[in-house]
Amino acid sequence: MKKFLFTVLVLGLCFSPFAARAAEAQSGGNLPGRKIAETVSMITGVAISPLLGVGAVGAYQWWQAKTPEQKARLPWFANPTFWIPALLLVAACVVKDTAGTVLPTAAKKPLDVAEAVEHKVSGLVAAGAFVPIAAAIFHSSNPGDGASLSAAGFAAIDLHWLYNALMVPISLAAFAVVFLASNAINILILLSPFTTVDAALKAFRAAILASIAGTSLANPWIGLVWALVVILLSWLIAGWSFRLSHFGMVFVWDFFTLRRARFTPDKVANKMFLGRNINEVPARTYGKLSRDEKGNLVLKYRPWLVLAERTLTLPEAKYAVGKGAFTSEILELQGDESKTACLLPPRYRSHEEELVTIYGFVDVRP
Repeated sequence: MKKFLFTVLVLGLCFSPFAARAAEAQSGGNLPGRKIAETVSMITGVAISPLLGVGAVGAYQWWQAKTPEQKARLPWFANPTFWIPALLLVAACVVKDTAGTVLPTAAKKPLDVAEAVEHKVSGLVAAGAFVPIAAAIFHSSNPGDGASLSAAGFAAIDLHWLYNALMVPISLAAFAVVFLASNAINILILLSPFTTVDAALKAFRAAILASIAGTSLANPWIGLVWALVVILLSWLIAGWSFRLSHFGMVFVWDFFTLRRARFTPDKVANKMFLGRNINEVPARTYGKLSRDEKGNLVLKYRPWLVLAERTLTLPEAKYAVGKGAFTSEILELQGDESKTACLLPPRYRSHEEELVTIYGFVDVRP
């Protein structure tokens, strides 16, 4: 139901600027419809690659400012002390990706981890400090809006406050869902053992970013429609993207900080990921595994990590711990076959025997 309502909202937003376009043509092009279309495309592009997007927008605004007074009024991201280092860092990532196709995976993955951390940090900065400014700046920078609205029959109405009240939260929501999808691609790159797959994923992300920028420059209205399509698709996979992003970051943190050396499993409940869809609870759901008063294995989890706690009862069966080279898992035994029930973060590596004792599993299996 929520996804249906969001779809209706996006489609409504998609067509509303076209109504403004007709009035814009009659009033000399000063209505904010075109600026809103450009802003939506810009924020969507920034969500895909925050550091590149913020740096490029800052450089463009600095270049467009012709006088010292205009440059003094620019926002923080248009200051050369920010966008020059930002674009240099992006260039370094491009060089790394170009050379990565010939580097061994072991040499390239630490650099991918650093890029994933940069992507998450720059995304948080963009969400908190860039998107609200970007959502409001085009209205304030267009002094002709009042005259245009007056010509359209709204002479006595100042909608500046309403514009900001609507655009800022909508922009943040759109940024969040697209950023989650982009971050999920980063996690897939980290988890992939093949440099060719890494290159394909990065090329796909770059193609989406280029298509948003290109369509917006060619025609803001076509760019708006395409940006809204990207936002809609990102919303539809937002849950999957969030679970994959959290899964990947937990694995990266545990693995590269050697957390297993300072970790001891709890005697009652331990945090782990669901290994497959069970009773409509999706794979990679994060929760605490324990046994209830009847002896059943239960996973207590919170959707999106913060919503009301729910409980999933795992199927009645015998279970064992499967020990892997880097990570382990909990196996549901079915005769001579087995299914993955839960995925264990790297912190549990070398603690498999303790889990067998805590939960009463059958044994540890290679």
